[in-house]
Amino acid sequence: MSHHCLIMVAGLRNVEEYNFLSINMARYKGPKSKVARKLGDPIYGPDKFLEKKNYPPGLHGANKRRKKTSEYGVQLREKQKAKYTYGLLERQFRNVFEKATHSKGVTGEVLLQLLESRLDNVVYRLGIAPTRDAARQLVAHKHIVVNEKVVHIPSFRVRPGDLIGVREKSKSLEVINNALSSPRKTRFSWLEWDNDKMTGKFLNLPERPEIPESIKEHLIVELYSK
Repeated sequence: MSHHCLIMVAGLRNVEEYNFLSINMARYKGPKSKVARKLGDPIYGPDKFLEKKNYPPGLHGANKRRKKTSEYGVQLREKQKAKYTYGLLERQFRNVFEKATHSKGVTGEVLLQLLESRLDNVVYRLGIAPTRDAARQLVAHKHIVVNEKVVHIPSFRVRPGDLIGVREKSKSLEVINNALSSPRKTRFSWLEWDNDKMTGKFLNLPERPEIPESIKEHLIVELYSK
C-alpha cells in the first residue's frame, strides 16, 4: 500500500504528518536498562541495574564480557550509543551525519553540534522536560515555541540567538513545572534560562569539551567512512 493510501486510511492531512507519525511509532520504547547494558554505558542517566550487572543482557550475557569486540563492533556500538542517546532512527541519524560531512569544521564535532541543536534536545537541556523522550512529546504536542511561534517538529534545528519557551497556555502543565522545580544539576554555557518568563536562549553551538555525552564521535566517522 502506498504512503498516500495509508494517509487516507489513517485520516492524516499530508505526507509530513504521516512521516512524523511513522517515526514516533517506530522509535524504541523498550526497557532502557537493557539498552544501557548492551552498550555498557548509562546513556539514560544513573542506572542501578547497569551498576549491578555490568555485562550484556541475556542468558549468556555474563560470559560475553570476556569476548573481544572487533574494530567494526566498537565503531558500531558507538553509533548505536549516539542514536539511542539522542533518540534517532537509523535513517534520521545518517541524514544528520551526511549534513555534518558537508559542513565546515571537524565532522565528528559538527555531528554532535547538530544533534545538540535539535529542538527536543534543547528543551531537555534547558530543563523544561526531565528526559529527551518527554521533551520530544512536549514539542510534538505543541507546548513549545521558538521565537514566539509554535514548533511541533522535534528535529527542528535551533540556531544561535533563537528563543525557546513554553507556550503561554502550557505554562501550568504539571510535567513542565515539576521538571523546572527539580534540582538542576547542570547548567550549560551555550544556553541561557529565564525562569520567570519560562524562556531560554540558544546562545551558540557548544564546543566539543562542553558536551557532556561520553560519545567517541571519531569512531562513528570511521564507521561511515568504510
